[in-house]
Amino acid sequence: MTQGPLTTEAGAPVADNQNSATAGVGGPVLIQDQSLLEKLAHFNRERIPERIVHARGAGAYGTFTVTRDVSQWTRAAFLSEVGKQTETFLRFSTVAGNLGSADAVRDPRGFALKFYTEEGNYDLVGNNTPVFFIKDAIKFPDFIHTQKRDPYTGSQEADNVWDFWGLSPESTHQVTWLFGDRGIPATLRHMNGFGSHTFQWTNEAGEVFWVKYHFKTDQGIKNLTQDEANKLAGEDPDSHQRDLREAIERGDFPSWTVQVQIMPEADAATYRFNPFDLTKVWPHADYPLIEIGKLELNRNPENIFAEVEQSVFSPAHFVPGIGPSPDKMLQGRLFAYGDAHRYRVGINADHLPVNRPHATEARTNSRDGHLYDGRHKGAKNYEPNSFGGPFQTDRPLWQGSQVTGSTVAPVHAEDNDFVQAGNLYRLYSEDEKARLIDNLAGFIAKVSRDDIAERAINNFRQADTDFGKRLEAAVQALRG
Repeated sequence: MTQGPLTTEAGAPVADNQNSATAGVGGPVLIQDQSLLEKLAHFNRERIPERIVHARGAGAYGTFTVTRDVSQWTRAAFLSEVGKQTETFLRFSTVAGNLGSADAVRDPRGFALKFYTEEGNYDLVGNNTPVFFIKDAIKFPDFIHTQKRDPYTGSQEADNVWDFWGLSPESTHQVTWLFGDRGIPATLRHMNGFGSHTFQWTNEAGEVFWVKYHFKTDQGIKNLTQDEANKLAGEDPDSHQRDLREAIERGDFPSWTVQVQIMPEADAATYRFNPFDLTKVWPHADYPLIEIGKLELNRNPENIFAEVEQSVFSPAHFVPGIGPSPDKMLQGRLFAYGDAHRYRVGINADHLPVNRPHATEARTNSRDGHLYDGRHKGAKNYEPNSFGGPFQTDRPLWQGSQVTGSTVAPVHAEDNDFVQAGNLYRLYSEDEKARLIDNLAGFIAKVSRDDIAERAINNFRQADTDFGKRLEAAVQALRG
């Protein structure tokens, strides 16, 4: 901002910013004091609706660099050659907490990455876990209601959380992740990120591949115990945001090695479980990790509200060569995210600097609406037209899928809600298992009804007999 006199929003200089205009000394304030009225009116409107989920967030700009030729799998231009760089913006977040909540809590972390590519913005909206609690978007509002404040008590209630999880056995895998050591990252720099969903890649020949994204932290994994997190959350609620900002300020730029798993299109139909199920991972033995790039964060936002709070991400923002899969959670998010930011920020949210394309120009026939900036001037607002307006390319961004058969989902050999949770439990060391049991038992013990607690424990018992037996004993010890 340039130096000079303080002004009103209209640019007129302000003579006195310390005293309101009054009718005589000590008299009532005059309505003609437009500087006062403007300040109060703007102040009352400084906030926009916070995100219902992922409200608490931090972000930074960076660079994605391609380290491997992937043209055999995708025609995406930003992935077209080794060494190619693309500007990015990454927003980290917690899921359940509100805007004023603490950073150091047991909660998944959002990992929302915007690539400002020459073919438009590509948004990869994932988490720091490779799986999620549910596999169908129709259950998402119900799930989030259990994580938020109870309509009667105004607090998060263990009864609600465990009632839902116990009645939704597909959540067992993610809950085993969440209550393990990685449930509370020490910093945003010391955790992995995942696209979580399965996506489609298409090459120049039109061949289809299914892909999962992995972002492996180059700083190493560091986590907090529950006791450490409780202390830190009370002493420094902004710990994760502060750590990220200060690391970038001192030139200690965090980075992630970007890897993918690639599944040929034909494998999906006969794979032993549904590869589009968000509660499942693809074993690396079946589809090994392939390194494709490096992500580095190297620039802090200049204004948190403008660039972090007003940043919007949509899984529907694809570019040529990348598209969706039949993942039912992803399909729901293709609608829900765009709908949320049109409500929360406004119909012209994509015009804001953090959201608009940086390496190309958006050419649409959408006009007007709240805070429209007139960028199109007098151009025609329909297509087709003969006045030089934008035109369709006749080439889809991704390949369409064949859709046939019953609306009932096919059954795969391992479409089971407990197999992978049990596999994860058995991967943990004895110390990790002990901390997992303690973390789970401490929360389940808060449940007021025995049937809810028993149902929750039974899900873990079905994942692994030892898991359930130890958890049952720990809960009983705490509940007396």
